[in-house]
Amino acid sequence: MLRFSLHYGFHFGLPLIIALLFFRKNWLKAYLIMLAAFVIDLDHLLANPVFDSNRCSINFHPLHSYYAIGVYFLMLIPKQTRIFAIGLLAHIISDSVDCWLI
Repeated sequence: MLRFSLHYGFHFGLPLIIALLFFRKNWLKAYLIMLAAFVIDLDHLLANPVFDSNRCSINFHPLHSYYAIGVYFLMLIPKQTRIFAIGLLAHIISDSVDCWLI
């Protein structure tokens, strides 16, 4: 239960904190864009089983790989992709909680 709470607390809480701290005027828009980063979880559909509570997603799924994370950092550079990139990286941080608690 602790792992579940931390995992999803980070998934929804970290982007909210970032949006409120750094995007005050448009915090809701920024928050929703960052939540759209959940799209990277589509790569879980390639795994068998699709969900494994004891699996670390980092470097297991293609969109959670170290190469993909490097691309997410590069996406911080253009202003047009920055908020989405922050959401992607917040998602990776959230998923890494599972790796620490295994």
